[in-house]
Amino acid sequence: MTKRLKIGIIGSGGIARFHVEAYQKLPYVDVVAVADVVPGRAQQFAENLGLTDAQTFDSHTEMLKLDLDGVSICTPNASHHRTSVDALRAGKQVLLEKPMSVTLNEALDMVKASRETGNMLTIGFQPRYDPNMKRLQEIVQSGRLGNVYYVETGGGRRRGMPGGTFIRKDLAGAGAMADIGCYSLDMALNTLGHPRPLTVSAFTSNHFGRNPLYHPEADRFEVEDFGVAMVRFENDLVLSFKISWAMHMDTLGATMFLGSDAGIKVTPFGTGPWSGVWDGSIGSMTMFHDDFGGHTETPIPLISHSVNLFQAKVHDFAEAVRDGRPAPIPAEQILIQQAIIDGVLRSAEQRREVSVELPHNV
Repeated sequence: MTKRLKIGIIGSGGIARFHVEAYQKLPYVDVVAVADVVPGRAQQFAENLGLTDAQTFDSHTEMLKLDLDGVSICTPNASHHRTSVDALRAGKQVLLEKPMSVTLNEALDMVKASRETGNMLTIGFQPRYDPNMKRLQEIVQSGRLGNVYYVETGGGRRRGMPGGTFIRKDLAGAGAMADIGCYSLDMALNTLGHPRPLTVSAFTSNHFGRNPLYHPEADRFEVEDFGVAMVRFENDLVLSFKISWAMHMDTLGATMFLGSDAGIKVTPFGTGPWSGVWDGSIGSMTMFHDDFGGHTETPIPLISHSVNLFQAKVHDFAEAVRDGRPAPIPAEQILIQQAIIDGVLRSAEQRREVSVELPHNV
């Protein structure tokens, strides 16, 4: 008989609803608790989603005293570190919404807590579950491109600036870099096999967020709405990374992988002012190579599928908890992109290239 899993939810904002709805589709999972620091909010959330038997708390530490198999952490970025470490040390398996943390040191502490406790810390990057993302990774890692020496990635919304907690530095830590930039980095780094970064040279700005013509909360806008960086890795690999919540342009261009034998150009799925970033599926893939004595372009057929990427992420976590499997998206992998984002913010503030320091054991 399959063991029933008892799951708790920390944070009851919009993304938490998607977690609960995904869990509710699994017959062996019960969402038994919800915690939110705003008094009464967890109770209202539970009622709205029909969690009639769930206990509600104004403190995640109180909720973690329950006998839970796992938790989904859906809080603002700045609290990811504390809630994750508390949950791991309370003996829970953890699914954490992106981005992993605000600083690299926080991310390192989270990985340390996971290793010391033996409890899972997996980070929620649902685009990895897209069959076409998996196909891209297989092509690049097969060696078909030869020596990959340059990658360009990032996403640009013409207009797509959030508000509320996303634009407060004390809660979000960073703006577009953390919110959607982490998707672009994960897409590139996971495809490449998570190479180790060495240096970052970056620039960020918030010309749109701070302008009341473009944002209704301009007087409270404290983070970047645009960023660009050049990242050097081991083995003479270079990554150009660019991201934008708002701009006077239709696109920041496709993602590309340049290799000594071939190259691939990839475009994201979707249209409209909030599209153009790597938070979902692939729109097209084309390989550029030389064959029969000339330049050749080969469209890579996309895999038709009906995978609900968000549900796949939550279900994979639940199955890993149930079956005792390792983290589906290990925190050690996401630590690499967190190091880059940390480097971007330091470089932009200091207006110079900075080194990325990662311990040898990660």
